[in-house]
Amino acid sequence: MQPIRRGGLGQLGPWVQKETYWLTRFVMLRWLGFIYLVAFYAAARQLVPLVGANGLTPAPLFLEQLRQNGVGFISLPMLFWFDCSDTALRVVPWIGVALSCVVLAGYTNALMMGVLWFLYMSIVHVGQSWYGYGWEIQLLETGFLAIFLCPLLDARPFPSRAPPLPVIFLFRWLIVRIMLGSALIKLRGDSCWTDFTALYYFFETQPIPNPVSAWFHFLPHPLLQAGVGVTYLVELVAPFFVFWPRWGRTIAGLLIASFQATLIVSGNFSFFNWLTILPALACLDDRFWGLLFPTYLKSCATEALLAEKPSRAMRGTAWTVTVLVVFLSINPLNSTPEGQFDPLNNPVGNLLSSNQRMNTSFDPLELVNTYGAFGTVGRDRPTIIFEGSDSADPATATDWKEYPYVGAPWDPARAPVQVAPYQPHLDWQLWFAAMADYRYYPWTLNLVWKLLHNDPDTLSLFGGNPFPDHPPRYIRAVLYNYKFAKPGNPEHVYWTRERLNLWLPPFSVNSDDLKEALRQEGWLP
Repeated sequence: MQPIRRGGLGQLGPWVQKETYWLTRFVMLRWLGFIYLVAFYAAARQLVPLVGANGLTPAPLFLEQLRQNGVGFISLPMLFWFDCSDTALRVVPWIGVALSCVVLAGYTNALMMGVLWFLYMSIVHVGQSWYGYGWEIQLLETGFLAIFLCPLLDARPFPSRAPPLPVIFLFRWLIVRIMLGSALIKLRGDSCWTDFTALYYFFETQPIPNPVSAWFHFLPHPLLQAGVGVTYLVELVAPFFVFWPRWGRTIAGLLIASFQATLIVSGNFSFFNWLTILPALACLDDRFWGLLFPTYLKSCATEALLAEKPSRAMRGTAWTVTVLVVFLSINPLNSTPEGQFDPLNNPVGNLLSSNQRMNTSFDPLELVNTYGAFGTVGRDRPTIIFEGSDSADPATATDWKEYPYVGAPWDPARAPVQVAPYQPHLDWQLWFAAMADYRYYPWTLNLVWKLLHNDPDTLSLFGGNPFPDHPPRYIRAVLYNYKFAKPGNPEHVYWTRERLNLWLPPFSVNSDDLKEALRQEGWLP
């Protein structure tokens, strides 16, 4: 083999036979910095209104209930065991925002990545159902692996320690589980995936459609059926090539990343698809990135490669983490209450089970999880609209005013908006609540109570306040079914909607039923 020459990793391919991942690490860590920035910023904006002392599901009450049930720091690690004040709920996310900006700028090390991981785990654990989405534990697993991708202290964009190959392989194992979990839950879930009609409904009924979703929805049905076929190609076939020789895994990585990019364009799925692209990038080595990167970055990576200082500690740590992930993937110590081994209570067993569970964690730190997305697709999109009235009698009131959402549809004449990768948590939770009775979502009663008092924190979760000068006398919630209006319709609307029923009856601040419900939950003295 001829000696390595200077001039950038884009020119190293002909001379270097072993694969390197200096540029790959550079891209992955910057990408993760962006995702952390979005996630922490959303928490900084919404965590206090959601789980603050006066929030919709107050964290102090939640933690006290956990303590009474014997749950503590070991079983649910987070900073907020020590301080769950509103100040702490504000400070922690903003610290995360600041550190994320540093990572995005190109500077990080294992210590900084560890702090970011623990800060965000604290938010997820205190966030209750608001943070119960699959991408939250996916970010925790991704963030944990990223700790071991870089040196302990050296924060330079191109440190002298090479990216550990075992950690690169762990990222590939992560994308395999994400993709296969999504494919298998579709095959085992809704018949519309097996009869190739899922995309007839998917773009319209997703939680928050974006400005392009309607264009996808009205594509010819043969194209939408072909889209289901592409979904299976990417989620079911591509993962088997992730550990192939270079050509196979490069194609697999590019297919997965391109597929996720299409989902980013077609809807508002928070930072989920951005996050899913990240482990797929581990399929791409420096020879690939050398074709895209400018000479300056390639030269920096080459300098780091030439000055590489092997680290026995870093290599040993990477292998230790690999053994841990393999162990947790199969978890041979899992057992039933009767003491028998439980083959389903681990990521691999869950994937192979006909009773597969989506987005499930099997350990307190969410280190190795199982994933899945849209195992079922709704044929309709019921939507809850909160309304307020100043009338003395709600039964005859004609002045009901609607509370606008940040991203979800409400006014048929308002065009769908782009909010992702930012996630409006209230909009998402109400998408789920619309499919059930309000008794399954008692926090909606607390939401009504706060709207009756024009609570500024709660109103910050909406897109506006139709009663800026005084609280309304009554609040109710109406359930509608929304459908995309055909392009070019004479009414110039983006949605059509049909009223279904009252989801919540009118309540006032004097409603005894409302007060009693809040007292039972501990939200009202």
